[in-house]
Amino acid sequence: MEKIQQVDFALVELTLYLDTHPQDYRAIQQFNQLATESRQLKSQYEQQFGPLRQFGGSYSAYPWNWNDSPWPWQM
Repeated sequence: MEKIQQVDFALVELTLYLDTHPQDYRAIQQFNQLATESRQLKSQYEQQFGPLRQFGGSYSAYPWNWNDSPWPWQM
């Protein structure tokens, strides 16, 4: 979970940077690399602990398991 938070924080910062520097090719490459890493980390997390992403970003097992603990912020 901590690694997911670190990668997502870097993605937010790069998004803000790229809003003002849209031609920075290296920053775009880094953003795309981190976006891929974030997706992979979240998929690994979900395989071990359950759904993490809301609004259709994650599937639910049967029965509905969004209320199963521990929740991400409890990790």
